[in-house]
Amino acid sequence: MSVSDPIGDFIIQLKNAGAVRKERVLLPYSEFKMAVAQKLKEAGYVLNVEKKGKKIKKMLEIELSYEKEGAHKVRGVKRISKPGRRVYRRAEDLHPVRFGYGSLILSTPRGVKTNEEARKEQVGGEVLFEIW
Repeated sequence: MSVSDPIGDFIIQLKNAGAVRKERVLLPYSEFKMAVAQKLKEAGYVLNVEKKGKKIKKMLEIELSYEKEGAHKVRGVKRISKPGRRVYRRAEDLHPVRFGYGSLILSTPRGVKTNEEARKEQVGGEVLFEIW
């Protein structure tokens, strides 16, 4: 089965797996999903990201992160740029998400960045999603 929005599918699977307290999630591998997952790891939303398998059967294994009380670190996600409507922002138009408690993930010419990194580097790009 082909997914028309792989990034949307990716973030919803992370959120849903956390809601049912799963330890890890297996997703079809792509370089772009790997870059997004690495950025989520750096931001503290997931514990670990690994590529499993070879050739056509490559999978992306993501270990989910939980707080001490047992709550999932991903409380919510909101897809901004969709296949039918792409959304782009300049660096000066990037603002904090959820009063600084969330992150905006962007695809820029310099790779996948959070809103803070993109503002520091003065680079804009496609706004993929918000996560908090």
